[in-house]
Amino acid sequence: MEVLLAYLHYLSIIATGSFLTAELLLCRPPLGEAQVRLLTRVDIAYFVSALGALATGVLRLFFYAKGLGFYLPNPAFQAKLGLYVIVAVLSVRPTMRFIRWSRGLALGAGPPDPAEVRVVRRLVHIELMLLALIPLMAVLMARGIGR
Repeated sequence: MEVLLAYLHYLSIIATGSFLTAELLLCRPPLGEAQVRLLTRVDIAYFVSALGALATGVLRLFFYAKGLGFYLPNPAFQAKLGLYVIVAVLSVRPTMRFIRWSRGLALGAGPPDPAEVRVVRRLVHIELMLLALIPLMAVLMARGIGR
């Protein structure tokens, strides 16, 4: 079970990065109706995969791997959790925009403002850069750095 859980954890991390990369590639002006609808669906998949990474990580933390005593006091683990929270908070604005754009198109509004699309794209880019640091923290933590 421990091996399967570790595999699902890594798989969900890879999926999270993949869906966020897809958002970055899709979110560029001018956005048409098809891109907005796809962005909304990709964002849902991103959310589900990020929750999967969190859930499998929490299960590993409490029931497998090295235990709470190893992880909780480790600054690399704390940085990893902090990065996850920051990425999660940063993702709220793009998600809200994707929903608003999709609803607007359904009500007959025009395409999203290119300036707003660029701001959302910048946020997604920042999310992706911070997400890329999370595995670095995991490697440092696994090597005992910060203990």
